[in-house]
Amino acid sequence: MKRHAIGLDLNDVDIQLDGRRIVALSHKIAPGEVLTVMGESGSGKTTLLNFVAGFLPPAFDATGRVVLDGVDVTAMPAERRQVGMLFQDPLLFPHMSVEGNLLYALPAGGSRAERGTRVSGFLESFGMGELGPRDPATLSGGQQARVALLRVLLAEPCALLLDEPFSKLDADRRDSVRKFVFELARERQLPVLLVTHDRADAAAAGGPMITL
Repeated sequence: MKRHAIGLDLNDVDIQLDGRRIVALSHKIAPGEVLTVMGESGSGKTTLLNFVAGFLPPAFDATGRVVLDGVDVTAMPAERRQVGMLFQDPLLFPHMSVEGNLLYALPAGGSRAERGTRVSGFLESFGMGELGPRDPATLSGGQQARVALLRVLLAEPCALLLDEPFSKLDADRRDSVRKFVFELARERQLPVLLVTHDRADAAAAGGPMITL
């Protein structure tokens, strides 16, 4: 069943550390839209993602609201927010196969056989069925990045946060992985918050851009 479109609203977000303002912004991210936040290292990009995801360290003082699908999730713990996050590194579990990594992300429910069938079908639908039994260490950087995205999507997030997930890929893989990520986000109507220092990322995202 197709899920209704969901938006992500960042309302008057203000984050400070020791009295110094790190981030200040307001923006409504529409379903399927990518908001790019540009900035150099130390400008507060990852701090903003941590606030949205629910991981902001207590040393920071933050005000404002994170509203997902009309629900204020600002005070919710990270595990209840239904926000998926991709990092610079794929962070695949090295002791699990690709299939094992994806099984780990599935919401609870269903028999072992049913869950396995869902994961294998998911891989097949993206032309990656042969990767299921592979060790993540044997995959190329682009393959690892794609598997990491599929793992996030299997957890059924309502929004997607991207912490410079293309920065460690070579130029050829970067273009193809960008396209893969953004097309899937639009197809699934996920609001996306991308932080990066690379203007090519912002151009590929095709949405609004804010500079910190």
